Amino acid sequence: MNRTIHPWRQGRTAVPLLAALAAVAAFALAGPAQAAAASAASAASAPAKAHGHKKAATAKPARVKQIDINSASREQLKTLPGVGDAEADKIIAGRPYLTKAELVSRKVLPTGPYLSIKRLIIAKPKLKPNGQPELPAKSG
Repeated sequence: MNRTIHPWRQGRTAVPLLAALAAVAAFALAGPAQAAAASAASAASAPAKAHGHKKAATAKPARVKQIDINSASREQLKTLPGVGDAEADKIIAGRPYLTKAELVSRKVLPTGPYLSIKRLIIAKPKLKPNGQPELPAKSG
C-alpha cells in the first residue's frame, strides 16, 4: 500500500505556517487600536506605486461639457480628437441624429474614432411642435 504524504505533513511548510500564526496572534493580542494604528502607519509609509495603482480620489472629476452633434459648428466638431474637416463635414451632412451611436450605425465615423469621442458628445434631437423627435430623412 503506497500512501501519499502531503508536504505540510512532512514539515516543509511548518516555518511559514508558524510565522503566519505568530503574526495573527500578535495582532490579536495588540488590540484593535494598536492594530489599526500599525496598519495605518504601514499604509502611509508604503508608496502608492508599490501596489501598481494610485489611491482613488475622493473628489469627483470635473464634468466635461459635451458637444451636441446635432447643433455643433464645424469648428466645434473639429475640437474633438480624431475629427478633422472631412469627419466634421460628414457629421453635419448626416444630421439629425437620435442617438450618438448613429454615427457608427450610419457609417459616418468608424468605430475607433467614435469610441474615443463618445464621452465628449451628445445627440439632442430636435423636437417637433408636438414634442416628438424629428426623425432623420431616409436616404434611398
